[in-house]
Amino acid sequence: MTGGFGDGLDAIAAAIAGRTATPFTTSSVRPVSGGSIHRAWHIADGARSYFVKTNGIAAAPMFAAEAQGLQALAATGGVRTPAVVALGRTATQAFLVLEHLDLTTLEADAGARLGAALALLHRVSGESFGWPDDNFIGATPQCNAPHRSWPHFFGERRLRPQLQLALSKGMDKALVAKGYGIIERCGGLFTDYQPVASLLHGDLWSGNAAQCRDGVPAIFDPACYYGDRETDIAMAELFGGFPTGFHAAYRAAWPLDSGYETRKPLYNLYHILNHFNLFGQAYLGQAQRMIDRLRKDLGR
Repeated sequence: MTGGFGDGLDAIAAAIAGRTATPFTTSSVRPVSGGSIHRAWHIADGARSYFVKTNGIAAAPMFAAEAQGLQALAATGGVRTPAVVALGRTATQAFLVLEHLDLTTLEADAGARLGAALALLHRVSGESFGWPDDNFIGATPQCNAPHRSWPHFFGERRLRPQLQLALSKGMDKALVAKGYGIIERCGGLFTDYQPVASLLHGDLWSGNAAQCRDGVPAIFDPACYYGDRETDIAMAELFGGFPTGFHAAYRAAWPLDSGYETRKPLYNLYHILNHFNLFGQAYLGQAQRMIDRLRKDLGR
């Protein structure tokens, strides 16, 4: 087989043909850079092209969760995502075939369009906080068992599993204990604020957003669930990279609550803990500063 697919290229071509009802014979395969978890490819038959992710069999649940999230976002009709073409596995690997979008860096106009579209996406709401199935944040499992209380959901489904994992990866017991204390008291950040269970992208950093060549913004690689919309905004601000117009357009469409800045470290602590768990000690100092700030805001 070509392109380093092992036994997978014929299976992928067959899956594409089966889903599109049109024969597909691969004429070109090239790797696509940028991902840190899966291998990515651009494959074509001379007339059509697709974006393909491959990994070992163990990655099959990750691809299934990604497909579910993309389909949920697309079903709203308000934001561009790559269409899911096929999902499958061979004896040695799993694969996900997506529509190939010709993407480029998000610019000012597209960023503003994305901000307005995200506000509309967040208007799509669920009956409780969570998701029908568990999924993943990066390579880390993400528990989505529904709950009516948002502080309970975020504390028990988001922060506690990350803190438990961090402890197993060498984070100081005293710091983890401080994190557990934040879980017990984080309800104090919601006395005057009752969030809606909004449909979230769930992993909205700038690497998961771009624009098509026609200027239409697109988002991808979701970790969807129903939660406080502020979590998407906080993540978008955590590492930067979004045009200023993105933030302005979102706030013009749906202004944020005045307590957002106080809650932002709570939401971003989840992602920093996950980065510590995935990538190591470089994120320890940032996690500690967030925990210290939250303890101060919550009166320890």
